[in-house]
Amino acid sequence: MTAQDRAGLAAARRIVVKVGSSSISGESSWRIDVIVDALADARARGAEVVLVSSGAIATAIPFLDLGGRPNDLASQQAAAAVGQNVLMWRYQNSLDRHATLAGQILLTASDLENPTPRSNARRAIDRLLDLGVLPIVNENDTVATQEIRFGDNDRLAALVAKLVSADALVLLSDIASLYTKPPTEPGAEPLDVIAHDADLSGLEFGSTVVNSVGTGGAATKVSAARLAAAAGIGVLVTGADLVGEALAGGPVGTWFEPSPTPAPLGTLTE
Repeated sequence: MTAQDRAGLAAARRIVVKVGSSSISGESSWRIDVIVDALADARARGAEVVLVSSGAIATAIPFLDLGGRPNDLASQQAAAAVGQNVLMWRYQNSLDRHATLAGQILLTASDLENPTPRSNARRAIDRLLDLGVLPIVNENDTVATQEIRFGDNDRLAALVAKLVSADALVLLSDIASLYTKPPTEPGAEPLDVIAHDADLSGLEFGSTVVNSVGTGGAATKVSAARLAAAAGIGVLVTGADLVGEALAGGPVGTWFEPSPTPAPLGTLTE
């Protein structure tokens, strides 16, 4: 049943949760346990959960002595190959506490644009959920180029939510909610609920940010949230530390109301 408000997350049948690189890599890797515990609680309530996780490149940086996030494509792809392995090991190590298996799904833009691989991905995820496995989705950065440079998986998470007919999408951020302007600026106010047809032109979400571990920012989350909401999927944007409260339907974050007349989600290239 599609969640019509944030409280509906507590009863949502199928939820997609997305977490970014900065929340789970480097000194923040401890947060993997926090996220896994929250997902386990949601699963215990009967929800099917799909996790979209960034962090492969960021996770590899300390192991490859690169001195920071690499700028050249070949090094980024190499880092993704190493980091994906370590990232999945960390998730599985945490999931072992809940006797849960992880299943890795690596996707590219073309996978979701073409009917056959898109159908294959949906079938595989559905079967993993049937088996009680936690699907963990990431972009296949070793073979894709655009995905490394843009979005930090926010758009991918919206597309996956549509792919699996999710009842809700939760985008985890570094801050508790979205604001009317960057929260460090005077007069910035938190946004509680955004209607599916709201005019956001007067708000300042900023441009995509590239930091030492990932890409993304408020603007990419707003874009992804609007995309999913237009497809009839309610979206919550909140802080990674609030994931447990969010999945329990607590009064946190910024809620994007789902459109009552869902439109096709489209593709990554639109």
